[in-house]
Amino acid sequence: MINSYPTNASPSEPRWELQSPPEVALAILYQENKLLMQLRDDIPTIVYPGCWACFGGHLERGESPLAAVKREIWEEIGFQMVDPVYLRTYSDQWAIRHIFAHPLTVPLSALNLQEGWDFALLSPDDIEQGQAYAPQAQVLKPLGDRHRTILLDFLALASEEPINSLRIPSTAEGPSLNSG
Repeated sequence: MINSYPTNASPSEPRWELQSPPEVALAILYQENKLLMQLRDDIPTIVYPGCWACFGGHLERGESPLAAVKREIWEEIGFQMVDPVYLRTYSDQWAIRHIFAHPLTVPLSALNLQEGWDFALLSPDDIEQGQAYAPQAQVLKPLGDRHRTILLDFLALASEEPINSLRIPSTAEGPSLNSG
């Protein structure tokens, strides 16, 4: 919710308008039973400062979630996702999060971190514990709470069904705002 003033109103007569939360597209990149995570910069003004989180970011105006996740992953680590699998959308008052999964088909040394403090492959135990050792920081760092929930859901799904058998919705552009 934001406080906004119509051009013909005075600041003493605020008008409250509901604004949709921002949309983001996040990638769960997996390799050999581990998940690639980004250690976010430790800047107090960003979401989840100094925490482990999924790679991804905001959708640009008119951009589909599928196009956004491919663009964000390329910009953040220089990895080209070919056919990411749409998993689901998580919505709350803070964000609409479109989640995709894709195998990480290159070694970590082939990635070029352009955003964040560090990155690493975290084990399912790290995810369950909600923290992992950060080599750059040389200390245990927490997982962002919503990201941890998303990853725990993914690990439960992966234990039931091989991820490679999951398919993107027929639209091939990801979900609509009304999904999941």
